Amino acid sequence: MAVVKNPFAGRYEPDIQWFMEDLKPLGAQMSDRLVDMLGGASKVEGYGKGTLIGATGEIEHGALWHAPGGHAMRVCLNDARAIVPSSKKVTGIGGRLDIPITHINASYVRSHFDSMEVGCNDAPRADELAFVLVMTSGSRVHARSGGLAVEDIKGEDGLR
Repeated sequence: MAVVKNPFAGRYEPDIQWFMEDLKPLGAQMSDRLVDMLGGASKVEGYGKGTLIGATGEIEHGALWHAPGGHAMRVCLNDARAIVPSSKKVTGIGGRLDIPITHINASYVRSHFDSMEVGCNDAPRADELAFVLVMTSGSRVHARSGGLAVEDIKGEDGLR
């Protein structure tokens, strides 16, 4: 999680897309750190992202993390094919968020459908954004709900 000042807090701003470009280095730095902590790209099997938005921000400010956070993880993981699932919400200090997780190459791998609850006791403040990236090194423990198995992934479209 990285907590940053929300440049749009407290007001409506029609032109916000430029902020995505500013966030790209943060996404790359966070992705690299996660991959290193998990022992390298070959160890990563699942991922997700999200944003906690301080009370004077709006949900659209959190949506600006989609491209910088998701693209950074996919590149860092050798162009993983599955879309990176996400969640976002406006909250007060200490708010919590469930980050959805799926397999990095095939969204239909049920054993990797999961979530991770994240939060920070003193963030986000009203004028902050807390950007989150999550990676996992495997499926749920004792997964047995059927569906597409990891060994059956074709990797053609990010779904199967």
